[in-house]
Amino acid sequence: MQRAYLVFEFTLLFLALPLGLRYLPWKIPPLPVLWAATGICLFLLLRDPGFDRSLLWNLAPVSSEIESIVILFAMFAALTGAAVAFFTPKLFLSLVRAKPALWVLVMALYPVLSVYPQGVLYRVFLMYRYQPILGSPLAALVASTVAFSLMHIIFRNPLAIVLTFFGGALFAYRYQKTGSLFVSSLEHALYGCFLFTIGLGRYFYAQAI
Repeated sequence: MQRAYLVFEFTLLFLALPLGLRYLPWKIPPLPVLWAATGICLFLLLRDPGFDRSLLWNLAPVSSEIESIVILFAMFAALTGAAVAFFTPKLFLSLVRAKPALWVLVMALYPVLSVYPQGVLYRVFLMYRYQPILGSPLAALVASTVAFSLMHIIFRNPLAIVLTFFGGALFAYRYQKTGSLFVSSLEHALYGCFLFTIGLGRYFYAQAI
């Protein structure tokens, strides 16, 4: 596959698509677009004989990574929870208090309908498909981080972009380290579910547009 085509495809998928969703004059629901893009990318991965399908799940590294995941998450949760409670008390646990049934639904469906598809697209597919033009693991990590953060431009607020930049770097690192989308997605789901719980979910869903 020619490098020029890969550059074009990467630009179309990870730059033009989020910018188009952000700046087009009409609103397009982001989740169906995510599912469609993930479905196409998953099809391309599964039909590639050189692709290791175990990357899409691989439970084995969970035991060795869980301590690190929990420690980092606990520090983030403590600091962020305290900041939200102090600076924006009206937001603190707002979804839990106002719509507990919806909160339960989000906790159940968000990891499946949003986190895992994002992992397929921004970690597995990006790092495997574009390895010929990215070259090094560091370049792949940077590309994954920037693309993941840029995707959140559709929510039109700087907080979503900043948080997903640091989150994207962590999730990409975890995927590279473990070779497990399950482990990376588990960590992603922890942070995402916490943000919805703590009251910052409004910055990360389509109704905020």
